Amino acid sequence: MILFFLALIWTAVPARADALFTKAVTEAAQAQTKEHVVYDGRYFKLAYPGGDVPPGTGVCTDVVIRAYRKAGLDLQVAVHEDMANNFSVYPKNWGRRAPDPNIDHRRVPNLMTFFTRRGASLPVTHKAADYRAGDLVAWDLGGGVTHIGVVVAGPPGADKPMIVHNIGAGPKREDVLFDWKVIGHYRYAP
Repeated sequence: MILFFLALIWTAVPARADALFTKAVTEAAQAQTKEHVVYDGRYFKLAYPGGDVPPGTGVCTDVVIRAYRKAGLDLQVAVHEDMANNFSVYPKNWGRRAPDPNIDHRRVPNLMTFFTRRGASLPVTHKAADYRAGDLVAWDLGGGVTHIGVVVAGPPGADKPMIVHNIGAGPKREDVLFDWKVIGHYRYAP
């Protein structure tokens, strides 16, 4: 009987940690919608670790990066370390011959590869109920342009979640889950 209760406690601890991480990600993503951010995808030389583009600037990946950092995970470091050890499995879309901690984590295909390698990839469906707060969704906007956002709860009574993303007008919380072709769905908690 004691072993049963210990097993229950043991399995509940990771679930609680996952829930806390997810809550922190969604709150941090939504907080960004109150900030004035100019869309700017230029290459910036960043501090490492903990580097970020200048305040008031960013792109879709920066919404994810900033939300995860507030929740305690530095994607700049995590992606760079994984790329340094496994560069051959990452996309070569940019002609790089080695990882670059200034930009690699700011590219949607690299984030997709990172989360897939972490076992966080989920099936892409057209059922809104399959997408939970804290999940990440990646889209193909057409013409080789990719996009990513954070799933957050919809308004009370809504039948589908909302997305916090930056597609050009700063971070917004919008009902856009199925507006573009979904190419990635991820649920990750370290």
